[in-house]
Amino acid sequence: MRFNHIAIVAAVAGSAAAAPAKSNAKRASPFQWFGTSESGAEFGQGNIPGVYGTDYYFPDASTIQTLIGKGMNIFRVAFLMERLVPNSMTGEFDDAYLSNLTATVKAITDAGSHAVLDPHNYGRYNGEIISTTSDFQTFWKNVAGEFASNSLVIFDTNNEFHDMDQDLVLNLNQAAIDGIRAAGATSQYIFVEGNSYTGAWTWTDVNDNLKDLTDSEDKIVYEMHQYLDSDGSGTSEICVSTTIGEERVTAATQWLKSNNKVGVLGEFAGGVNDDCKTAITGMLDYLGDNSDVWLGALWWAAGPWWGDYIFSMEPITGVAYTGMLSTLEPYLE
Repeated sequence: MRFNHIAIVAAVAGSAAAAPAKSNAKRASPFQWFGTSESGAEFGQGNIPGVYGTDYYFPDASTIQTLIGKGMNIFRVAFLMERLVPNSMTGEFDDAYLSNLTATVKAITDAGSHAVLDPHNYGRYNGEIISTTSDFQTFWKNVAGEFASNSLVIFDTNNEFHDMDQDLVLNLNQAAIDGIRAAGATSQYIFVEGNSYTGAWTWTDVNDNLKDLTDSEDKIVYEMHQYLDSDGSGTSEICVSTTIGEERVTAATQWLKSNNKVGVLGEFAGGVNDDCKTAITGMLDYLGDNSDVWLGALWWAAGPWWGDYIFSMEPITGVAYTGMLSTLEPYLE
């Protein structure tokens, strides 16, 4: 998302439930993947390394199982690089943090779902833009080495690069790909993200050079994010119009087709209201009609500490879980 997700955590407490939406008819999903981001281990970014259970928390395996039971089959697990490798990007892992991350991934993949490893760092480490591609490549070689044997793991190069040199974004993505493959992780997909918060609606204007990325295993998936409020930041539950979803992903869809690429909508959301439900349905229907290039979509977000956050998909009381899930059901397994 285009704002610091963590900043709103202090403002949310408890949970709010909305009336369930009118049920949609169940049909076979057009997508290979459909799921949600799992947020929590990246919380407390103003307090590094922070205290587990106070500043950050890993997702709850039981609520993930609830979402799997609803038909979700992919979960993007956010974490912070500074907590995983606290001394340097190329340094040793923090054993406790790695253990919690590994346990979360195992809970997802043991159930047959995909787990996306998401360094939720916006192209930065300790607040500074990551500029040394060799260090970034080493970071990813080390991380991928921990998960190379698990074919259900997906590597997400970094969350929402922004305000960075465009060639640097290209080169960091390529370094991540090279590091992952050098670790022997050859069966897994790699999600690459773009500049300008990896927005689908600005992709063709900003991220055209990412078509030059290469992968020896030919498993690159272009991850884009799209929110439907006025500035595309995902900070408002008001959607611009009932057609804004399809409108904001059309150009990116044509880019994927023209360049023989495939993509995934790694984050999307809208408020629990009729306009947003219509806009989201229109967007997902459009992506489904173009499933030759769109492999899936992930809602933002679930996680144990969202409280009454406007897009919370956390079972059983998250406002999106109670009020939006029925809108998403046609796209689940």
